[in-house]
Amino acid sequence: MSTATPAPATPRWRRWLVEAAIFIAVLTAFQLWQLRDAARGPAPDISGHDLGGTPFHLLEWQNSHPNQAGLVYFWAEWCPVCKTTAGSVSSIDADWPVISVAVQSGEDAAVARHMQASDYRWATVNDTRGEWLRRFGLPGMPAFAIIAPDGNIRFVAVGYTSEIGLRLRLWWASRQTT
Repeated sequence: MSTATPAPATPRWRRWLVEAAIFIAVLTAFQLWQLRDAARGPAPDISGHDLGGTPFHLLEWQNSHPNQAGLVYFWAEWCPVCKTTAGSVSSIDADWPVISVAVQSGEDAAVARHMQASDYRWATVNDTRGEWLRRFGLPGMPAFAIIAPDGNIRFVAVGYTSEIGLRLRLWWASRQTT
């Protein structure tokens, strides 16, 4: 009668590492699928008026911040996840160029009241029909587009994104050249 020795158990950390790798792969695949229609290359030429009535042109905004990447932040007053990212955007606005786009959040006066009540101080353009969001090819909010100094979109993201993640992307985009 032979007695077989049992195979040694796989260490727990190795199983966790494999599970983490699978989770990251699935999450990455989902993000890539979700952003499949996002604009690439030169940022769309968009223009309008900020909440104060001043004309706004994305190309002029980019040119007014030479050698710096800029963040275009799409949000909505009714979006719960947008409320969680607002603090990060406020912090980034102190160090990097930020333009926010209020998407389908009402008329200018309503958006301005919401911004004042929420203590949002970044420059904002109101996109009442979601046209800018569609031009960037983004499927929902919050959404972020990082535009490099050369005017090309370097990174896009939808959903919650950490402040450090945005800062690293802005820093990296500022150092890339075409």
